[in-house]
Amino acid sequence: MKKFFALILMTATLMLTGCGGGGSDSGKLSVMLGSNVVSLDSAQATDLASFEVIADCIDGLTQFDAKGNPVPALAESYTISDDGKTYTFKLRDAKWANGDDVTAEDFVFAWRRHCQLANEYAYIFGNTAACIKNADAVTKGADPATLGVSAPDAKTLVVELEAPVIFFPSLMVFPTFYPINEKFYSSLDAGTYGTTPETFLSNGAFRLTGYLPGTANIQLEKNESYWNAENVALENFQYQVVTSSDNALTAFKNGTLNLAQISGNQVKHTQEDAELSKDLKIISTGLLQYLSFNQDPKNHHAGALSNANLRLAISNAIDRESLVGNYVMNGSRATYTAVPLDFAPNAKTGAYFAANQNQFADVIGFDIERARNFLDNAKAELGTDSFALNMIYANDGGDTVVKVAQAIKSQVEANLHGVTINLQPMPKAEYLTNVTSNNYDIALTNWAPDYNDPMSFFNLWTTEGCEIAEHWSNAAYDKIIADCTTGALAGDYDARWNAMYDAEKILLDNAVIAPLYTNASALLISPHVTGVEFHSVALERVFKNAKMN
Repeated sequence: MKKFFALILMTATLMLTGCGGGGSDSGKLSVMLGSNVVSLDSAQATDLASFEVIADCIDGLTQFDAKGNPVPALAESYTISDDGKTYTFKLRDAKWANGDDVTAEDFVFAWRRHCQLANEYAYIFGNTAACIKNADAVTKGADPATLGVSAPDAKTLVVELEAPVIFFPSLMVFPTFYPINEKFYSSLDAGTYGTTPETFLSNGAFRLTGYLPGTANIQLEKNESYWNAENVALENFQYQVVTSSDNALTAFKNGTLNLAQISGNQVKHTQEDAELSKDLKIISTGLLQYLSFNQDPKNHHAGALSNANLRLAISNAIDRESLVGNYVMNGSRATYTAVPLDFAPNAKTGAYFAANQNQFADVIGFDIERARNFLDNAKAELGTDSFALNMIYANDGGDTVVKVAQAIKSQVEANLHGVTINLQPMPKAEYLTNVTSNNYDIALTNWAPDYNDPMSFFNLWTTEGCEIAEHWSNAAYDKIIADCTTGALAGDYDARWNAMYDAEKILLDNAVIAPLYTNASALLISPHVTGVEFHSVALERVFKNAKMN
């Protein structure tokens, strides 16, 4: 479930070139993965590591250019109907690695299968994102043949939508929309697709040559059958799973890794090293770290958090600047909106959606007096002077989250007399079970966008929101989101944009969540590495244009 644990590496796409003295020139690019690949089946994958490796090996209809704009990939061109509800893609001549042509039917098969399986990312086909005709019905059991996707011929893919989707071409970059060769898939034993190099078929820049589920090392080589192979410079490269920032720094220093991610004290150490500092890049991301408040009054742990004043008190008792400056220490920035910084630029003005961080200053910020006033109101409304709340977090994703959790506990307890935060660290798998089974009071969590639009966040907090449920429901909020996705505002850019601010105000006035910070990534990149692209949405990193000098 990548939305809880993603580390997308930036918001504005950059072409990075290493400078200075880290890494080696062994001739083979070695890249750090912060966690294991979960699945190479695009209908099963939910994490960034999996999505990245899939995208190394398979192309979709579109891809991002160096500036983060969607440009043709397997779709050589496309047209849009006057009402914005029908896309017709013309596919280029491309091959799968086994010699088969890439056809429109490969997309039809994959998309129908994804919706029929109704796994976590099937949501993205439906009316909260892509709005593909009948997608929601298919995920609930309708005939997959009714899905609004068809192949009039081998090179033509027609997609019908329930409503105009302004960001649809960008959405096609997301790996869940990639094709699967039906003949190849059907030739495999059930449940084996994507589990070995022999059961995974590429049409993209690279082929998988070494992989087993759970492995700490993944090997890839250039796919000579790729339609754009002449512009792929890397002959091969490898991933190494490294979960410790200390180990990552050591591996970069000794040349085992050419691209590594570090955090906390390692960043400070690197900045103070004259040579290593030349290889350090601090990159803003599209990931929002926040507190989720379980507001279900029936939950024996969380009944008190159904009170908005208690939630507002906690949110205003947290010093976000101290969190990022003293505990995260990797360039992350305090955030006072429900959408992260440097994400989702307005197509007309270029301004990021969350550019105005003072927009909701009356309800969110570090203000002890205001926080205590909210708490006094909560005590009066709930008839109690003390609150003991449990905060859960995953403790196997590095030491930063542990430090942040401890700092939040310290700040809240010091600034709000009568409020106790009991920390409950746990492994990632246990954490996921708790947040999806309503067994928490407060969750220290995060969300990374699947597409370059604020709705990638706002859809989370509707009554039917997915995954981590705050058990909050607001009819006015739901109506705004519905109007912006499939309703009257879906095709009106300016009205839709403004309406999303109205929805955000409802969220923050009610402290449905407590935004904390927009995450940054501190990267060490060897001076021998050029051309790696970083994106804020859909894909973390792209290596098609990478080179080892």
